Amino acid sequence: MQSSNDPSCAEASGSPGYDDPWYDALASGWGESAGAGAPEPVAVPPMRAEPAPAPPRDAADVYLEVQRSAAFQEVRSRYRRFVVPAVAAFFAWYIAYVVTATTAPELMARPVAGAVNVAMLAGLGQFLTTFLLTWAYARHARLRRDRAALELRWDTQELTRGVRGDAS
Repeated sequence: MQSSNDPSCAEASGSPGYDDPWYDALASGWGESAGAGAPEPVAVPPMRAEPAPAPPRDAADVYLEVQRSAAFQEVRSRYRRFVVPAVAAFFAWYIAYVVTATTAPELMARPVAGAVNVAMLAGLGQFLTTFLLTWAYARHARLRRDRAALELRWDTQELTRGVRGDAS
């Protein structure tokens, strides 16, 4: 059996010759005869019409163009406006907990309710803060960045499609 990226196989089956190891024209049912023997040439559905190709560009140029775009800069600034203050606040809260635990053990040992003391509440507060921060980050991303980032992704894929020469 001939390989799928052999030009003679592509001509015999009537399908375009893809340089793809996973593509097998006979496995898709095209060109198979009812009985044993040579495959019959069968008309292949036409490929989707593509717009006229743009002048060739390097993929790196496409990514640099997207990175310099106003839309990308807006997505990044929205990200930074949330993440920088959130990280600073969480880090300050964590350092305050550690410093207080080491410098004021009598304060941290003060009982609150039964065997629960201030240190335990502050430690559990660290976990609670982590979960709240994760929820807030996911909400911020969903409401303020995801749609714009997805549009940038589609635009980038369309631009790089012309660079790679993909037909799909």
